Formats: sequence, structure tokens, C-alpha cells
Amino acid sequence: MAKIVCVLYPDSAKGHPTTYARDSVPDIRSYPGGQTAPSPNAIDFTPGHLLGDVSGELGLRKFLEGAGHTLVVTSDKEGPDSALDRELVDADVVISQPFWPAYITRERIEKAPKLKLTLTAGIGSDHVDLKAAAERGITVAEVTYSNSISVAEHSVMMMLSLVRDYIPQHDIARNGGWDIADAVARSYDIEGLQVGVVAAGRIGLAVLRRMKPFDVGLHYYDFHRLPKEVEQELGLTYHPSAEALAAVCDVISIHTPLTPATEQMYDAAFFAKMKRGSYIVNTARGKLIHTDALVEALKSGQLAGYAGDVWYPQPAPADHPWRTMPHNGMTPHTSGTSLSAQARYAAGTREILEDFLGGKPIRDEYLIVSGGGFAGTGAHSYDVK
Repeated sequence: MAKIVCVLYPDSAKGHPTTYARDSVPDIRSYPGGQTAPSPNAIDFTPGHLLGDVSGELGLRKFLEGAGHTLVVTSDKEGPDSALDRELVDADVVISQPFWPAYITRERIEKAPKLKLTLTAGIGSDHVDLKAAAERGITVAEVTYSNSISVAEHSVMMMLSLVRDYIPQHDIARNGGWDIADAVARSYDIEGLQVGVVAAGRIGLAVLRRMKPFDVGLHYYDFHRLPKEVEQELGLTYHPSAEALAAVCDVISIHTPLTPATEQMYDAAFFAKMKRGSYIVNTARGKLIHTDALVEALKSGQLAGYAGDVWYPQPAPADHPWRTMPHNGMTPHTSGTSLSAQARYAAGTREILEDFLGGKPIRDEYLIVSGGGFAGTGAHSYDVK
């Protein structure tokens, strides 16, 4: 029997919800491109309920304990005496989320001799030392595509909110004011602007598709160029580098995977190549951005606004400079954990566990590391030479 350690974000200070704003969420059976949505043998939760917190348990307890396995759920993940570190020593599986990542470092891997699988409930496995996992023969998997559209929607929302300067306008109304001149002093139309996406994978491409009806110019950069028919359909302009794209775009949406080569690639030199008064949206990873350079670019006016859903570290400390920098639209990594998305990534987590615990192959598209090297989605997204 296996021991599964599940690291999830804490319950609300108000407690786990007992009622919900809606009675249901749409049943998504497949994604653009044809990949089927998660298809476990069964689920023990109500789609649309909160599953990603400690009390939600990703809906796994009945399934796992019913099969004789041990499930430990915690939000305590920092420091050598954390619950995660105490439980990791004899864990077979560790489940984590991008929104509350359990950083599975080489040191932690060395302290977990039984560890066979690290599983991301969502998308993005950069919180795992992938090289160390491969060397140990540990499988790394994630629920690919489960919340890609959720993140794309969040990116579009952030773009519009930045350019139209929505947040300050809402604050004026909420605070009882009617200061129209102040409210529109930094508000522009997005129509006619040049919008660029860095990394046009599933999320980036979904952003481009959703921005086309806004009558903007659409640009992208990616290691893997999109098919010509897609470029023609959406009217895309391809650029040979992120810097080349930055020079012509008014709004950039970042979807770059975090690797040693991309860490802090968006720095003062990059911002200087952008048009003055440009905007950046980042729903990829916070560590892609040079923290202090971003603050300075906003203060100087080189950037007109930045909206990010991702930070480093996560959770971000209360005094993180991005919380108070000017013209920001930060959110606490919520883009991919809407209640709609949770139904899919919880189902995908169970599907992966059913296969792994049952000795069956895990879907290739869910694999990041397997058999001592990159595999499946990991070979496409992370193993870039």
C-alpha cells in the first residue's frame, strides 16, 4: 500500500464553503486540439465545489483510503520541521499545486528514499528539481490542459484591466467618489494596439484566439513555430526572439516555461527594448521576472502597467515589492484554480493515481519526467536544447 502526501493551500479564515454562488459548472469533455479531459473511473466530489484547499482534499480520501492507501493532507510546507518534511521520509507520492507549491528540491528528494511519483494538481512542474527526479527514476506528472483555458481567460482579463485602468476606476466607485477625470487619466482602448504572446503553447495560443475579436495586431514568439494555417487564420506575425517581439508590441502576455535558461530573462535590458508605456501580463512564473527591475520600470514610466498572477516565492511575503509597486494588477496565483478548473485538475489527479497505483501507464501527455529523462509534455516544454 502507498503513502500519498498532498500539499494544498489552507482553508479560508472563514472556513470551508458550505454554499456556492452557482449550482454547477459546465462538463468539459475535450480540449481544443482533441485531447480528452480527465477521465478517471469515478469521482467522489461535486464539480464546482472547492477542492484545492486542505478540507477539499482534491476529493481523494474516499478513493485512496478505500483502496487501503494512506493519505496525508497538509498546507505546512516550509522549513525542515514542516509537516511535508516529516511525512516525506516514507512517502511514495507527493501531490502539490502551482498555487501553493511544495518545492521538491534535490535535498528533499534525497530524504525521500521511497518517493516514486511527484504529481502537480494543475500545470507546471518547475517546483520539482526535474534533473534530480530523473536521476532517481522518479516520475513527474501534471494534469496538462486542465486549467489552460482558465489561465488564458485570466490573462485576457488582466490585459483589458491594465489598458482600461479598471482597478483604480473601481476603487473610486467603491470609495464613494465620482472623479471621472482621475478615473480616465490612464485609460485607453485596446483596439488597434499591438498585442504579443511569448510562448504560444496551449495557453498562449488560447490567449491569441481570444484577443483576435478585439481588432488588435497579434504577434508571437515561440521555439516551436505554429503551423502556417494557424498564423493565417489569426493574422499572426511571428518574431524570431522575445526581444524582437517586445520592440513592436504595446501589450505582452508571458507564458514562458521556467527553466534555468529563462530565469529572470525579463530584466532591465528587456524592458528597455519595449515601447515606453507598454504593458506586461504574466501568468507563467514569477521567477521569470527580475523583481527590482520591474519595480523600477513601473516607477520610471517605461512600463505603464504590470499584471501578474505569479510570484517568487509562493506564497509571497507580505512585504514583497510587487504588492505596492505602482500601476500593478497582481493576484495571488488564482488564474488556474477557479472552481471550474478544480473539477478538472482534481479529476486528472485521480486519473493519474488510478493508473500509477494500478500499475498502468500514465497518459503520455501527463508525463514530464519518466524513465530517467524528459517524456511526453516535458520533452516538448522543458527539454529545449
